[in-house]
Amino acid sequence: MRGPVLCAAVLTGALALTGCGSEDSGAGNAGETAARISVSGAYMPQPVSDSMAAGFLTIANDGGTAAELTSVTSDAGEVTVHETVDGAMRQVDRLPVPAHGKLVLQSGGNHLMFEKLKQRPKQGETVSVALHFTGSDPVTVAMPVKPATYRPSAGH
Repeated sequence: MRGPVLCAAVLTGALALTGCGSEDSGAGNAGETAARISVSGAYMPQPVSDSMAAGFLTIANDGGTAAELTSVTSDAGEVTVHETVDGAMRQVDRLPVPAHGKLVLQSGGNHLMFEKLKQRPKQGETVSVALHFTGSDPVTVAMPVKPATYRPSAGH
């Protein structure tokens, strides 16, 4: 009689621990705290060069977890991420997208740099880019090509 009672006690304890583990894991709350990325205001000024261009956009993270923009890919050519600090531009491996915050890529500031363009994009066309993040799935964006002097009326 002692064997079945001991077995039942062990099984009950194991089930109780399993239940506690799943509640503490936070797996059920992942959607509430994960990064939630959206992109707005994307555009590329028509390049004045045959081989280089810039790209600008705003990345919003409405989630409770920070993310990082780690890379950008495009069929148009090679794309790198650049930050601008005190007027000096440099290529970086990543830029932060804070939880409940924004990363603004704008003229004179942080931006995307397109190099080795396969063809020179013209005003009215679109250039597709895939933004890659830590903490979120990639986001594909169609960037309209605007006049070389275009500045968004609402700003970034």
